[in-house]
Formats: sequence, structure tokens, C-alpha cells
Amino acid sequence: MSKTLVIAEKPSVASDLAKALGGFKKDGDFFENDQFVISSAVGHLLELVPPAGFEPAKGKWKIENLPSLPEHFELVPIEKNVGRLNTLKRLLKRKDIIEVINACDAGREGELIFRNLVKASGVKKPYKRLWLQSMTPDSIRAAFTRLRSDGEMQPLADAATSRSEADWLVGINSTRALTAFNSQSGGFNKTTSGRVQTPTLAILVDREQKIRAFKPRTYFEVLSDFGVTAGSYRGRWFDPTFKKGAEEEARAERIWDRAQAEAIKAKCDGKPGVIEEEKKPTSQAPPLLYDLTTLQREANSRFGFPAKMTLQIAQALYEKHKALTYPRTDSRYLPEDHLPTARHVMEEFVDPTLAVHAQKALNQGWVRPNKRIFNNAKVSDHFAIVPTGTVPKNLSETEQKLFDMVARRFIAVFFPAAQFEITTRITTVENEKFKTDGKIIVDPGWLAVYGKQAEGEGETDKAIVAVRPGEQARTEAIEVKQSETKPPARYNEATLLSAMEGAGKFIDDEEMREAMSERGLGTPATRAQIIEGLINEGYIIRQQRELIVTAKGISLITLLRDLHAETLTKPELTGEWESKLKRMERGELSRAEFMQQIRLLTTEVVEKVRLGMGKEVRGEFHPLEVSCPKCGSGPFKESFRLYECPNQECKLTLWKSMAGRELEREEVIKLLTDRKVGPLEGFRSKLGRSFAASVMIGEDWKQKFDFEKNEGGENGEPIVPINPEPLGACRVCNTGQVYETASAFICENVPQKKCTFRMGKLILQREIPRAQAAKLLATGKTDLLQKFVSTKTKRSFAAYLNLGEGGKVGFEFEPRAPKKPAKKAVAAKEA
Repeated sequence: MSKTLVIAEKPSVASDLAKALGGFKKDGDFFENDQFVISSAVGHLLELVPPAGFEPAKGKWKIENLPSLPEHFELVPIEKNVGRLNTLKRLLKRKDIIEVINACDAGREGELIFRNLVKASGVKKPYKRLWLQSMTPDSIRAAFTRLRSDGEMQPLADAATSRSEADWLVGINSTRALTAFNSQSGGFNKTTSGRVQTPTLAILVDREQKIRAFKPRTYFEVLSDFGVTAGSYRGRWFDPTFKKGAEEEARAERIWDRAQAEAIKAKCDGKPGVIEEEKKPTSQAPPLLYDLTTLQREANSRFGFPAKMTLQIAQALYEKHKALTYPRTDSRYLPEDHLPTARHVMEEFVDPTLAVHAQKALNQGWVRPNKRIFNNAKVSDHFAIVPTGTVPKNLSETEQKLFDMVARRFIAVFFPAAQFEITTRITTVENEKFKTDGKIIVDPGWLAVYGKQAEGEGETDKAIVAVRPGEQARTEAIEVKQSETKPPARYNEATLLSAMEGAGKFIDDEEMREAMSERGLGTPATRAQIIEGLINEGYIIRQQRELIVTAKGISLITLLRDLHAETLTKPELTGEWESKLKRMERGELSRAEFMQQIRLLTTEVVEKVRLGMGKEVRGEFHPLEVSCPKCGSGPFKESFRLYECPNQECKLTLWKSMAGRELEREEVIKLLTDRKVGPLEGFRSKLGRSFAASVMIGEDWKQKFDFEKNEGGENGEPIVPINPEPLGACRVCNTGQVYETASAFICENVPQKKCTFRMGKLILQREIPRAQAAKLLATGKTDLLQKFVSTKTKRSFAAYLNLGEGGKVGFEFEPRAPKKPAKKAVAAKEA
């Protein structure tokens, strides 16, 4: 009996397909019935490599062997996925399989995963495409009745393959060339670069440079409390003739001269004021439905969720709980034929805080055709993220928060606009004008879904006391407030996602700007991965909610701009690619023509790096406000590779990079101040092994590593405590005392090899206080310690340190709070 093989992207999707179609038996990694065999990949199974023998066995990272431009690529298995690849190859080669359905995620990446698999298998059979928008059983069954042909999908497949190969050519060659440049002075300083990663980093670097160059400026404001019959209100002085000009920090209410501010205060103090008031109605339409980027941005702002975490939660709500539609979307609209489904979903909410609003929208007839919601022209591969109508059960706290966000947005979008009354009150005292703004909710409209009410019924936005017609105000109190201008805020994930999404607005070319307006930098599905990649490469760090550029990140952008390789730092490259790939998807551009242009671009980038080899790199550098420890001169000058004393006779210099790690400005300041900093993590030996060490300025005024061997404990040498008082008895050998050395807490029996207890004073970038080490020895466990930094995710976390068998120090995490039982369960128990 002939059968059809269905290949999904992930095992969970394969399971859902089998459940929706029914009648399957599971056999290892696949499901089978009389008509179908269903299995899945586990994401990407293969990766690109040049053909065998194309590149030299050694010297791939040397500038003279670049660019590497293979005419075609081979596919090799990703090691961890070899088993799944072999399973799918066997299924594809089965004689009873006469047709194959691609059920991978609907989009470029899903197409690429399937096409690479088919290419690697060498099997030629008829192919069709399943295009899923929702994972509910009804949606799955309906999609199987609307399969797309292989010919329809070929342009998308060409675009997917071209994007993958282009990223390899530009990414690999630019990374190797820049690494060769940064390794000219010795060592191996890997410097990764990529089409989306690098312009995203440039956004962060530009902001950091503005912060470093910022000089605070003192300004003054005049604030007055005015009394009227109904109470009092506060007004702020402003200049009615003010116009925005070249001075970026100027505002109508800011006064740069204290004497002028004090003169206004003296002039108005105790004087009556004439009141002019304007009230006008305004409305605010409900926000559009969520796409992935908007959901990630708001989840970060509200709950501090990193973009990657939001995607993972949304994916679980889609695949595991079937509660949301496909999350990797860049559309904020629904298809016009989705209206009956939307009505059904509105009827299925069981949470009373959601159901009451959903029912009101249905009863009022608000769930109707509306181009702000249902618009085929705004829907591409996928539509907005909305609830499916499946009532989710046993959600985690984070899953519940995200589901509630999507559900409330879905309900709110059908509600009418919120109505406000805006009050602008101008109080004129001795010809000086003071402004007071007020805003109240007249009709909450869609805001009711979020718990907002009209004035008089509950929450008020910003009301001000009423005044009678013709009433004058009394100047009851007046003050001059001194403030300083502030530097621009660093990006967090929410604001960076917005910047990535809107990166195209700075592009002059209209066609490129249009392509970027739809995608921005990266896609909704890849932006979280780009941010995590920058963290993993050491270009940025995540500190609480802020994303902070490292010295390594600033150096990369400085280098590219000086080499005139700005193509890699600007969003135009992505805009151009997206424009051309979209043309390819429409059949308007050939794959061969696109790839030829990519090869020319790659050659150009490598050539610019080659021409810059051996030359001084210029850029925007800022001196260190610290004195030279050798001669007392200052501030210390900065260049691309060095910090150096301004005194030409002194010539004290410090290298920015040591053993593949760039020193941060704060670390250099401490090194110059104390002549020692650390221990620091992240250095790499010539063998590629990571190590930690302190950096010091020696007696010869040279910069060097200090491995702090004077602590002893090695080769039989006695330990050298920095504190003669022991921390306590050793819990490992039970006979020795534990002492504090320069970089560790060590048992005195370690030199004689009678004990193994040794705990570093720096664990995952977190210093361990002496008191906590003593508590570990006394009780076997420290208090809950904050600010450990994961080497894998670069995120900070809190944990206890505990003492395990053999003296091994490990982490113990705080137990999660027990989940609150569902209301139904509580009610049943009480009954």
C-alpha cells in the first residue's frame, strides 16, 4: 500500500499532526497509519561547508587565503542530530512512500530545513507543502485540504538557500579577515561579524559613544503653586516664544541662567494670576494585535522577560498548550475570513476577568469586519498572534502572564476608542506664563479591558482642580528648581527591539526602506537570537535590564568604520538583501544573479581589511580621567590598541587586549589606580583554553598577568594566608583549618595532599565574601548570593553555594514558590 510521508520541523508538531488526523500508531521516531507516515526534524539537521579540498588545511584565518568563495556548498550533518537525520533518510527511501509533504514551519527557515534534508538524502519524489497558521485540530485538518505544490514553493526555496549561503559568504569571510587584522600583534583574537549582528551592535555602540561624550549641563525651572476656590494646582514657567533649534537639550521650560530664574521668582512671588484654559476632547484607538517583536518588546517592559524567553514561552503556548497561533510572525492583522473564528474564540474565555469583556464585545456587535483587524493586504506568510479558543490548563506563571497579554490585546482590539478630555491651563503672572496640563478619562473604551475606568468611577489619569469663570489665581508658593541634563538612556531589550524593527527609517533608498519597513534588522523570529549572539560573543553584556556595550564591541565598530567597511555596520545591507530576496520569492530575480552580487560584496569587504593591515586605526576615543601611577600626569590617552600616559618622557602604556580579552575602561582605571585588577575571567591561552588571572603593573612598569602563586598550596609548598585567623575547621578532611589566601580559601592540609578543599574567591564573576566562606564551612551552605553570571547565557542569577562530596562546591537554587491551585480545583475541594 502506497503512503505519504509528512515531515514536520519538531517532534511536538509531528505528534499534533498525528492526533489531528487520527488512527496512528507510534513506532520510535515516527507515527504511521494506512495513509500517512509522520515524522519530524529537530530544527536544522545539516549545515553548510565548502566542498572538500576547496580550502587549505591550515591558514583559513590568514588574510592571504581570503576571500573563500566556493561556487557551491556541501551539506554535513550537525553532530547532535545525526540519529534523527538517518531516521528521516530511511523513511524517505522507503519504497511504499510515493509522496512527501513538507510540514516544517511556514516560512523561509522551515523551507530551508526541508530542502536541505531532501538534497542530502538524494531522494527524488513528488513534494507538496503544508502551510500551517494554527495548531488546533480543525486548522490542521483544513490545511491538509489546501496543500501547495512544489512548483509554488520553489521561489521561496531559492530565497531561503540564497540567504543561507550569502550569510555564510559574508559572515565567514568578514570574521576571518577581521580576526586576521586583530591578531597582527600576536595571539588569536577572534572577531565575529555578520549581516544583522554587526549593524545591531553599531546601534548600541553609537548610543554608548553619546553617553561617554556627554557633558551634563545645569539648568533651572520655576515652579509655582496657585490657589483657587476649589483648591490648588502647580504650574511650570515656560517661554511662549520658544522654537526647537540646533540646541538639542533646549526646552521651553528650561532656563540656563540662575539669575534669570531667580528674577522670575521674585517678580511673580505673591502676585495674582490670570487664568486661560482650553479643554478639548481626544481619543485613542486600541493598539493593533501582537506580532512577535511587539510582544517581546512589551513583555520586556512589563515583566523584564528577555526576547529569547518570550519567544520560548510563546512557542510553548503554540505547540504544547495549543492556546496561541504561530508566534514567529511579523504581521499584526488577521485574514478577512478569520471573523467567524474570532467570534468563536471570544465565546471560549473562561477567566472571568477576560470573559466579561469578550461577552460585552459580542453583545454590542463590535466583533465585525474592520480593516484595523481583518486585512488580507497586511497578512503575508502568517497572521497576528491571537488565542486559538483552546482553554489552556496548568500554565506556569510566566506562560499565564504572556497568555493574558495576548488574550487582553485580542479582546481590546474590538472595543471602541478610549475618550479623554485634555485640559491646558495657562496662568499669567506679571506677563510670565506658567503651564498646567490635565487629562481625564471620559469613556475608557478599550482601556476597560485593562481595568481603567472613567473619571468619577475609579482611576483618574491626571485631573486638575476646576476654576470658576473669570477667577484669578493666587501665587501661594514659588520655587527655583536646579537640575542637570542627563545622557541618553542605554538600550534595554524592549528599546533595542524597537530600534531593530525601525532601522529602515534611516535609509534613503525608497525600495530598500520599503523592504526594511516590513522586516527591519533581522526577522521577528531571529532578533532574540541576534541579541543573545552579541552577548555570547562578548560584544555586549546584560546588566539587569540594560544592554551595555563592551570594549570589544566598541573596537569592532571603530575598526570597520576606519577601514571604510561601513557596509557591515549599516542597515542598508539587510535592506538590500531583503528587497532582493522578496523579489526572488516573487520570481523577479534569479538566484544566480543574487549570489554573484554577494560574491562581489564579500571580495570588497576582504580587500578593505587587507588594505588596512599594518595601519593605525582612527576613531572616537575618550581619555581616562585618572593619573599616571608612574609620573602623576593625566588624563590617560586612548587609541585603538593602547592607553598611554600623556607625558612623552614617561611613556607608560597599557595594551587594551590581553590573551584574546579586551580590558574594560573601568578595569583599566582600577589597574592604573591600584596597579592591579582582578582576578578577571575570559582570557584564552594559545591552546584555546579559557583561564582567569589578575592583571598588574609590575616593578618594571610593564603590564603582565599575576596568577597569584604566592598563595601556596602547590608542589608541597605551604599556603600563604593574607589573614592569620582561620575561617574554621575543614569539613572535608576534618583535621585541618581553612585559611584565606590572595585568591582562594584553602585547607592547610592541601599541600601535603591530605585534603582537596580549595574554593576560589571569584566564582562566575562573583566575589565570595570571607563571612560566606566561613558559613559554608560551618553549615555546609552559604546564604542566597546574587550576581553570579552564567558563562553560557551571560545572565546574572542567584544561588546558594553548598559543599558536596569530596569537597566539591556546587550551586543550589532557591525553590520556586508553589503554584496557586486553579479556582475550579479550590471550589471542588471546598465543596
